[in-house]
Amino acid sequence: MDIIVPIKQVPETSNVKMDPETGTMIRDGVGTVVNPLDLYAIETALRLKEAHGGIVTALTMGPSPAVKALREAIAMGCDEAVFISDRSFGGADSWATSYTIAQAIKQAGRYDLIICGERATDGDTGQVGPGIAAWLDLPLATYVASVTTLPGADAPVGLSVERLVEEGYQILELPLPALLTVVKEIGSPRLPTLRGKKRAKVTEIPLFNAQNLELDPAFIGLKGSPTKVVKVATPKVMRSGTVVRAHDEAEIALAVDRLLAFLDERGLLPRGDRP
Repeated sequence: MDIIVPIKQVPETSNVKMDPETGTMIRDGVGTVVNPLDLYAIETALRLKEAHGGIVTALTMGPSPAVKALREAIAMGCDEAVFISDRSFGGADSWATSYTIAQAIKQAGRYDLIICGERATDGDTGQVGPGIAAWLDLPLATYVASVTTLPGADAPVGLSVERLVEEGYQILELPLPALLTVVKEIGSPRLPTLRGKKRAKVTEIPLFNAQNLELDPAFIGLKGSPTKVVKVATPKVMRSGTVVRAHDEAEIALAVDRLLAFLDERGLLPRGDRP
């Protein structure tokens, strides 16, 4: 079973910065990590490989430092990696990103399954995985918490998955090839091994760019992104109120009266409970 795992290098949560002019994230000079939710996708792919054989290929799109994320994926156990990078891809929204990644997957070769993390912690949209499935015309299951393969004569022909939904779990069956986005419940990611780290240092990672990918220029980068950020602002948290400290029964009764009056002034009490 040949599996592709799109991953992303994201800023550490405390280092997220936005460019107020373009509305895009500032990535230069910012500490980055592999998107934590993508580690669960890697783990799922590696477990399926261990059970059924095949090759796991990690794939990422980003500026040149993002290749570090691919080497970490190889250290965890991925067999190969593909790097998508070009200045013309900068500023892409989820639509343009999913288009570019889908075209790279087409060119990368045969695959049976694509596994993505639930979402990226920087954009937090959860749209790139489903977008890739749409561009490649693949069956899709999101928020997958467990995966079971459906056996065929020589290899799995489909998957049975449990989707995490508000009411509990939904069971779906999908033919292969397909795309999944997985949640944390799928299983704890493994750590990179020493042997894996050594292999990651010497593994050659092919580069896909605007010159060697068959892309429509109208669909890539900031210019090809239909989503436009018109304003970036830091929210201000305003807290104003009164602190009432009650040390005896009389003060407790006074505090309750003041709380009821506060709620009543704002129409937050049912009519029968108003003082």
